[in-house]
Amino acid sequence: MALQRQLLKKALGEAKTKIGGSHFCHRPSLCCSFSTLPSSGADHEAALPLLPPFGYEPKPYNGPRGDEVFQKRKKFLGPSLFHYYQNPLNIVEGKMQYLFDENGRRYLDAFAGIVTVSCGHCHPEVLNAIMEQSKLLQHATTIYLHHAIADFAEALASKMPGNLKVVYFVNSGTEANELAMLMARLYSGSLDMISLRNAYHGGSSNTIGLTALNTWKYPIPQGDIHHVVNPDPYHGIFGSDAKSYVKDVQDHIDYGTSGKVAGFISETIQGVGGAVELAPGYLKLVYDIVRKAGGVCIADEVQTGFGRTGSHYWGFETQGVIPDIVTMAKGIGNGLPLGAVVTTPEIASVLAQKIQFNTFGGNPVCSAGGLAVLRVIDKEKRQVHCADVGSHLLGRLRDLQQRYEIIGDVRGRGLMVGIELVTDRKEKTPAKAETTVLFEKLRELGVLVGKGGLHGNVFRIKPPMCFTKDDADFLVDALDYSMSKL
Repeated sequence: MALQRQLLKKALGEAKTKIGGSHFCHRPSLCCSFSTLPSSGADHEAALPLLPPFGYEPKPYNGPRGDEVFQKRKKFLGPSLFHYYQNPLNIVEGKMQYLFDENGRRYLDAFAGIVTVSCGHCHPEVLNAIMEQSKLLQHATTIYLHHAIADFAEALASKMPGNLKVVYFVNSGTEANELAMLMARLYSGSLDMISLRNAYHGGSSNTIGLTALNTWKYPIPQGDIHHVVNPDPYHGIFGSDAKSYVKDVQDHIDYGTSGKVAGFISETIQGVGGAVELAPGYLKLVYDIVRKAGGVCIADEVQTGFGRTGSHYWGFETQGVIPDIVTMAKGIGNGLPLGAVVTTPEIASVLAQKIQFNTFGGNPVCSAGGLAVLRVIDKEKRQVHCADVGSHLLGRLRDLQQRYEIIGDVRGRGLMVGIELVTDRKEKTPAKAETTVLFEKLRELGVLVGKGGLHGNVFRIKPPMCFTKDDADFLVDALDYSMSKL
């Protein structure tokens, strides 16, 4: 901690010196990005990067200042809430891939409200759909008919492969995974669920059992959950050898259950765990043995869905599988509280034994907004865009990796990217203090990224899908500049 405080104090002092005065622009709409200078490692002196041009001026802000908001939050909201940065940002406006603080300063949002803003902040077509529906009917629930929920369900089902045609709407990814686990247990007649280590599937009393990162888990009963070895090509004990990881799943079934299981759930690229992509071929092998054990296979697409990976619309398609249940949220609503579970008619039928109801699931406003999101993603060809810009971003990050030993791994697909920072590449020792320093310096430069992984040493780059190559260059240049100052 002493080293971390010392590094942070030094870095913030440098950042204020370099970014203050004439270098700082409160209305950087006219600023452009500087390219970095070719060099190598610690001898490299990068140029100060500035935000790309963006033809939008935020509205004057006359609301409460950040200090007042923070004091109110501490007084009236739960103490478990955490915030980014030593001095929390008071964000008051958003436009596409950018956010604005109370002073009108523009930031590149490379985290999209935790991978939630898919089309872009305040996208006009999504906003229009929400506002027009709000003028007519805000809420009625599914006890009455309304075309918005039916239209949205039809459009969503059309995006799914195989017989995944029955849609349930909920309010969040946690709720979606709760419902999926209930379905799996009812349909299979078993209780045992299999999840991956390093996974995140929610923080409710049930999904906290599926989650496998101690930073997110309370000491409560978790019940009939088996966490198998994570097929992580970078940290995993078997590298990219999918068959060896799958043997661990079979061992858990053989030794830790009756031989029958309820289901298996996984993200295709672990989000909170630090943008970890699974070993190639892993899911196909696991799905086979889980189904032989009577279980169903659940794909958690809360972060990887809707074209973000670029190569495919759904993350599970990158592994060549079709799940029995798919859960989704976040990008589905571009910021609306919306989630969904999609499954087969056969599995869905088990919920007809009792009443299954969600008061806000399929709310007309959320349904209209969700349908607009699907249309915008198609109309603006965001999947292709993610593939193109993501490839450019990954290429530039891997070039940066050649210059800085602190970058242990660059990974991901499309606009779902992770940068793991280490103090020793061979031992893969987490660079915790350095990550904290760089995190603050990036914010000073105008870049907002996420953090992930068990040790918080992975930068999560998952911006709105309107993020451009100029934005990618600015982000990499900002990383370059910050690392050159360590």
